[in-house]
Amino acid sequence: MIKKIVGLGLGISLVASTLIGAELEKKKLTIGFIALTDCAPIVIAEEKGFFDKYGLDVHVVKEGGGWPGIQQKVISGEYDFSHALAGMPIAATLGINGNANLQALLSLDFNGNGITFGNNIIKEMKKYGMDEKKRPLGSEALKKYIDAKHAKEGSAYQPLSFGMVHPVSTHNYELRYWMASSGIVPDRDTTIKPFPPPTMPSNLIAGNIEGYCVGEPWNERIVLKKKGSTLVTNYDIWNNNPEKVLQARADFVEKNPETTKAVMKAVLEAQMWLDSSWENRKEAAKILSKDIYVKAPVSVLEKSMTGTFQYLKGQDSEANPMFNVFANYYAAYPFYSHGMWFITQMYRWGQIDHAVDMKKTIESVYRPDLFAEVATEVGYTLPPSPWKKDGVDEYNKFMDGKVYDPNKAVEYIFSTGIDESKVSEADLKAANTWEGTLKTVQPDYVCPYGPAGCADPKYITK
Repeated sequence: MIKKIVGLGLGISLVASTLIGAELEKKKLTIGFIALTDCAPIVIAEEKGFFDKYGLDVHVVKEGGGWPGIQQKVISGEYDFSHALAGMPIAATLGINGNANLQALLSLDFNGNGITFGNNIIKEMKKYGMDEKKRPLGSEALKKYIDAKHAKEGSAYQPLSFGMVHPVSTHNYELRYWMASSGIVPDRDTTIKPFPPPTMPSNLIAGNIEGYCVGEPWNERIVLKKKGSTLVTNYDIWNNNPEKVLQARADFVEKNPETTKAVMKAVLEAQMWLDSSWENRKEAAKILSKDIYVKAPVSVLEKSMTGTFQYLKGQDSEANPMFNVFANYYAAYPFYSHGMWFITQMYRWGQIDHAVDMKKTIESVYRPDLFAEVATEVGYTLPPSPWKKDGVDEYNKFMDGKVYDPNKAVEYIFSTGIDESKVSEADLKAANTWEGTLKTVQPDYVCPYGPAGCADPKYITK
């Protein structure tokens, strides 16, 4: 049935384009991506012909310079669109990661990351009571180990080193959130440094870092080499959290609206294809394994892409159907509230040194309005509002039980007990007088596109 629905959406889309006579402003495009499994919507749009369907001639390019390389090339115009960390277009628009108004056109996925630790630090955490099979696993044992290390080393304390992929990445914020939940002060007790995702395993093996937070397949690489274990996924930290986005320059979007919508339709159809069956996920793993894409063994890619995840070295994989969600549960929709959460984390960890209107900022970056046009044409279901609370229901919880309400965004920043904000709560309140006026509506948990990425069969539309 799902194939019929998607096919019908495609047909309506193509007919509508023909009727209105919409011409693409630019047909030859370059789209950059990083070698991670969540580049799948872009790769599948290319490999399964979705770009071609909309008259696009797309060159999909694997970026070798990590996320800074992606960002630089989007800003310079070398890439027309790119795979991006959800925080990157926000940070660039605020001038703290490049300096350009970039826009998040759609969300590429939910979840997909893990926190992996080397064998040595796992031994230390076990001494302090860690049960590595607990889900979700908190950071209490790491906190006890750090406290003992402080007591032993005194003023000569050497912080533990950890890796993440970029300062404004979900990985950085997730690692910090996980640590701070037990009282670890990340920038005092640890050193957190950025590395390109594919280099994480080699840096861990070389002893440069004790652990890292990264997307797949760079967690399972270490687990299968038996050099460590992935003790936490970001689904454990925040169920169904936003991860990557499709980004472009705002002026490119304004100048090329039909081209932009065509790209969005192609990628959105790829996302629905990815969630329509586990067989499609297996096919996607084979495609991603190619050298021009992720360049990893199919057996490694399938560990996470096909509804399982192997947390621990030498042990069986565990069921984890929502490790990657591409279309179900509104995973493709660019919620304003999700974007604002990233701004709260930029304040929490001292990355912004002045007060800004967070609502105005996110409304200039995230494009649920444009997404709604595209979604209607391809048959993608829209949530009731671009604003919602997080941490309030069975399929959207934070590990510490906290609730994120965008109407109380400023209070949320300072309610954690550990923050390194460079801006006072009073100054942020003064810049965000809109607080309390947002109409938040909680979407239902829905899996209309197929079983992949869906936790409960009763939500699947047959």
